[in-house]
Amino acid sequence: MAFYITSPLFTNGQAIPQRFARGGENVSPPLVWSGAPPGTRSFVLLMEDAMGPWPYWAAHGITGERLPENAGAASGPLRHGVNRYGNACYDGPEPPPDEVFHPYRFRLGALRSERLDVPDAIPAFELWAAAEPHMLGECDLIGLYSRLDPTAQVR
Repeated sequence: MAFYITSPLFTNGQAIPQRFARGGENVSPPLVWSGAPPGTRSFVLLMEDAMGPWPYWAAHGITGERLPENAGAASGPLRHGVNRYGNACYDGPEPPPDEVFHPYRFRLGALRSERLDVPDAIPAFELWAAAEPHMLGECDLIGLYSRLDPTAQVR
């Protein structure tokens, strides 16, 4: 079985709804996954700008096969890395103003360990690097975000 991640609200290559953007409600989208490698005990997640080195969300200590909407809240049960804004929580897409669509990547790593022994305020990319030696597998989901309403008609 293949290891994959998706969202009930968008699939790979589709538009991320505006309410999940930093300029919208800034809540994390629901995510679901399946097919984790045998021996998986927890997961690590990184949401990053797919065009450059900017992390928007990093979390670890994830169990189960789903994250509900707004799981990226700072007050939630997940342990978070620090994102590009200096926050230990989810901050949604905020593309350059002149781009019609900008890609964001959700990376999910299946870990052989229940938890990572890392500081609470670890930067997002350092969290991912600390998780890599424990990874049994990885999958990703690319969402596109636009400040423009993707359902609007161009005239």
